[in-house]
Amino acid sequence: MRNAYRPLTRRGLLTGTLGSAALLAAGGTLVGCGTPGAQQTEAGCVSEDLSGTEKTLAFSNWPQYMDVDEDDASKRPSLDAFVGNSGIQVTYTEDVNDNNEFFGKVQNQLAACHGTGRDVMVLTDWMAARMIRLGWIQRLDKSKLPHVEANLLPSLRNRPFDVDNHLAVPWQSGLAGLAYNGRVTKEIRTVDELLTRPDLKGKVTALTEMRDTMGLLLMSNGHNPADFTANQFDDALNKLKKAVDSGQIRRFTGNDYAPDLAKGDIAACIGWSGDIIQLGFDDDQITFVVPDSGVTLWSDNMLVPNKATHKGNAEALMNHYYDPAIAAQLAAYVNYICPVQGAQEEMEKIDPELAANPLIFPDEAILSKARVFMALDEQQEREYETKFQQVIGA
Repeated sequence: MRNAYRPLTRRGLLTGTLGSAALLAAGGTLVGCGTPGAQQTEAGCVSEDLSGTEKTLAFSNWPQYMDVDEDDASKRPSLDAFVGNSGIQVTYTEDVNDNNEFFGKVQNQLAACHGTGRDVMVLTDWMAARMIRLGWIQRLDKSKLPHVEANLLPSLRNRPFDVDNHLAVPWQSGLAGLAYNGRVTKEIRTVDELLTRPDLKGKVTALTEMRDTMGLLLMSNGHNPADFTANQFDDALNKLKKAVDSGQIRRFTGNDYAPDLAKGDIAACIGWSGDIIQLGFDDDQITFVVPDSGVTLWSDNMLVPNKATHKGNAEALMNHYYDPAIAAQLAAYVNYICPVQGAQEEMEKIDPELAANPLIFPDEAILSKARVFMALDEQQEREYETKFQQVIGA
C-alpha cells in the first residue's frame, strides 16, 4: 500500500506532542534522565519468562507504524501472520506517542523493578540508550533470533548504545538530511548552503530534535556525530546560532515543516526522509538531499523491559519481522527505511517503484555517509539539550 502524506507522521510525533517544554523542567533538568535509586542491574532485577506456558504478548508501538489491510482496518496482515504461525496471541497497542511521554508512563515501575504490563515496546535510539543506561532492558537470546542475526543491516549493528546487539532490535529506521522545493528554489547540496545562501534567507526551517539538527551540523564541520567532543559540539552550535541570529532560519519545527515545504512557504529545510517520501508521492519537485558531509541515521527499536514475562514470545516476534518477505510487507505500508537485508528483493514483488526508492532501501552511497548520534550519559544529555534549546529559542 502506498500512503498519501500524513499530516502528522510517526517521526514527527517525536517532538510534536510535548515539545521542548517536556524536555526542560525543574530548573533546566531533562525530565526523567534518571531518578535516585532508579538504576537496576541484571542480577538485581531478575525477570521470569513464562513464554513456555503462556502464549501471549503485549506489544506497544507508535501510531501508523504497522501495516493495515486496505479493505479492513481491523486487520494487520504481517502481525496476523505471526499470530497464525506461532499461536501467540498479541495485544497490540498504539500507545507510544512521544518518547518522553512514554518514559513518564513506565519510569516508576521500571525504576522499582516492577512490570509495565508490556513485553515489547518500540522507542527511538536516544530513549533506548537512556533505558539501557538505567539497566531497565532485558538481554536478548541471539540463538532465538536467527533472522535478526542473518539479516540486520550492517549499518545498524554494533551501535554505540548496544555494541553487542543484544538489547535492541531496530523496527524501522530513517534519515535526517536536507530537503527543498524545486518550484521555489534551486538545488541545495550542503548544510553550509542551507545556512548561508542569501536567496534562502528567512525561508529555512530546522528540526527541534537536537540529535538530528546537531548531527548534521557536526558533520558539516568535519566531525563525527557518533564520536565528538564538547568543543566540537559548541563549534557546531555556534554555527547554528549565527544562522538563527542572521534570520536565515525562520523557525525550528517538529514535522510541521512538511506542509509549508509542500506549499512553497519555506524553500528548504532539515527534514526526515519518511516525510519527504510521502510529499514526493504528490509532487516530484520535493526532493530529499543527502548532504555531501553526511546524514544522521536513527532507528526505532524493539525492547523487552525488565519484568516482562514473555521474553521468548517477544523474541519470536522480532525474528518474524526479520523474515525478508514480512519486512517488505511492513515497509510497503510505513515507507521508512527497512532494516532487513533481503527485503528489497521481496519488495520488487509488491511494488517495484518502492523497491527502487533509496529512502526505503538506501544504497551503499547513502549508508556510507550515515552516522548514528553517539550515546550520551545523563550529564551530557542535560548539558547539550539545554544549550540547544537556548539557541533555538524554545
